[in-house]
Amino acid sequence: MNAPASREILVTHALPYANGPLHFGHLLGYIQTDVWVRAQRMAGHRVHFVAADDVHGTPIMLAAEKAGVTPEAFIGAIYDGHVRDFAAFGIQHDCYYTTHSPENRELAEQVYKRLRDGGHIAARSIRQLFDPQRQMFLPDRYVKGICPKCGAPDQYGDNCEVCGAAYAPTDLKEPRSVLSGATPELRDSEHYFFKVGDFAQLLRDWLGGKLSGGEPVMHASVAAKLREWLESDGGVRDWDISRDAPYFGFPIPDAPGKFFYVWLDAPIGYLASFKHYCESADGAKAGLGPKTFDQFMAASARAPVATTERATEMHHFLGKDIVNFHGLFWPAMLDGAGLRVPDALHVNGYLTVNGEKMSKSRGTFVMARTYLDAGLDPDWLRYYFATMLTAAPVDIDLDLKAFEERVNSHLVGKWVNIASRCAGFVHKHFDGRLAANLPARERSLFDAAAQKLSACADLYRQGDYAGVVRLLVEVADEANAYVATKAPWQLAKDEGKRDELHAVCSFALNQFRLLTIWLAPIVPGIAARAADFLRETVTRFDLAATPLLGTCIGEFSALTTRIDPKRVEAMIEASKESLKPADEAANPPTAKPATARPAPAAASAAADTSAVIGIDDFAKLDLRIGKVLACDLVEGSDKLLRFELDAGALGKRQIFSGIRAAYGEPERLVGRNVVFIANLAPRKMRFGVSEGMILSAGTGGDDLFLLDADAGAVPGATVK
Repeated sequence: MNAPASREILVTHALPYANGPLHFGHLLGYIQTDVWVRAQRMAGHRVHFVAADDVHGTPIMLAAEKAGVTPEAFIGAIYDGHVRDFAAFGIQHDCYYTTHSPENRELAEQVYKRLRDGGHIAARSIRQLFDPQRQMFLPDRYVKGICPKCGAPDQYGDNCEVCGAAYAPTDLKEPRSVLSGATPELRDSEHYFFKVGDFAQLLRDWLGGKLSGGEPVMHASVAAKLREWLESDGGVRDWDISRDAPYFGFPIPDAPGKFFYVWLDAPIGYLASFKHYCESADGAKAGLGPKTFDQFMAASARAPVATTERATEMHHFLGKDIVNFHGLFWPAMLDGAGLRVPDALHVNGYLTVNGEKMSKSRGTFVMARTYLDAGLDPDWLRYYFATMLTAAPVDIDLDLKAFEERVNSHLVGKWVNIASRCAGFVHKHFDGRLAANLPARERSLFDAAAQKLSACADLYRQGDYAGVVRLLVEVADEANAYVATKAPWQLAKDEGKRDELHAVCSFALNQFRLLTIWLAPIVPGIAARAADFLRETVTRFDLAATPLLGTCIGEFSALTTRIDPKRVEAMIEASKESLKPADEAANPPTAKPATARPAPAAASAAADTSAVIGIDDFAKLDLRIGKVLACDLVEGSDKLLRFELDAGALGKRQIFSGIRAAYGEPERLVGRNVVFIANLAPRKMRFGVSEGMILSAGTGGDDLFLLDADAGAVPGATVK
């Protein structure tokens, strides 16, 4: 299906949580969004790009308390840092706001009341551990005690890091509050739930493109996963949308002591940011006004005007770890509140560095500011990410050696090299002026290149930046081959070949200009310097249809340089030095620990004096190969992942494993083989029944690594 000729699009990206600075993992999604926005604008579409800091929740409240400031002051400092980093990496929002805003409170209350009045909110009592000193209910990771299975001390309330046992916080022996040290009490609390299942048919229609004129709203693999969740046994479960005081967030109307859970008001923050923009002076300059928001968000605004045209569109960019919220809860909430559902979800995969998850001990958990402080150009990272990003939610590896080589080869050796080889001759022999005309052959070559690169517009629209780069490299190689064949440095030696020299250099610089125009969304900073050199302003892709002739160009100076490996090394070293182990209060238990937590002393001692066993003892364990069919985060637990394994002749097995700190991106594990204990007695947990134990190596926390098996191992195979 062809894209509409002219579109008006609201674009958002996932909101960074206000508990720390931006890092490489954040930048992958934000750069992907900014490239798409810039490309759509250069294609002639009207785009409104908004986002916000996600600022509510218990971790923010406790971090502010630890810092001795109000939550508002704490999030204000984080916000300022995020804004600086966004600007440095060329990520230009029309409005960057906060979820702690009057607009967001108003909209959150409005959405909640419409859902409540429509019969889509249920209230029921749940039992939780309560800290009598702090007067607050405790999430699982705010409770510690003795493991009920192996007796290891100082274990969190959902899983033992020593023996791997999973349990409820109420199973812990001698439980204590991480916050106060007090013995928690078991108390009942009324919570509010959004009945997502009420919108099952709406979600089916939306996923099937029935609400978008048949156009897919996301990549097929993402839609398939969402349908799997939607059609699972029992359907999509009700979603807990409330938390008890004390809590930093918005109070629920007519429910004293209850607050909206952060995952309710965070996505509404997209709308609040757009509303704020519509009503601002900047919005007025862009032709928006107070009525624009209501017109844009009306449910009728999502309906196709014609097969290939919409009145307006709403696109969300996000990581695949939060696709269930954006692909099920969010559209259901919007529809229940009488608002438009999204037109598209653009989902990116996870980021690894040098083939492994980002590591603070290795210095590869790099903050955006650390990269900048090392003197590395933000456009280099933007370009490297673009070479691998497609419409599919594939995982991306930042191979730092390949990063250097690709930037040095593509940006410097292929693109900038064209201008650096020819610009000097234009200034030395032709007063800096390009030829007034191109010979027929060169004009034909220019038109062919322009035609080839015109395909980039659709590739950008699809999110296939890797496809864009492949075309750009192909044209750059052709241009460099032309220059090498014509050898302007030889032509310059012959006074009788001045016209040919002028034509050759003018053609080569027009090829450089073509590449600059199509590269601009990816490397806006370098492209702007290139445009200054060409003495023109590049705002539209269609400028590429006509060559630049008879005009003066500027003196050439280095537009970008090769990456100095020492700068990359400095970045890694700075990351190691600046990321010290954090204590429990500075690093909230609900967040992923900043460093791998050392094994408890008892466990370390046990490792040194492991008792010798006989072969008969080992034979009691039925170790099997399991293929991961599904792996999900467990709602209500900050430590568990739920695995569904294909165990061959043993059938399917559900196993809960406390490895979330090490594998916080569970979908990455789907399809791989693991080793598990098949004859462990089933254990009934509050999340379901766990039917075995998956084996891993390491000291615990984020220092855990699943055991693997060679490709020939089949599900259910016995490990001997």
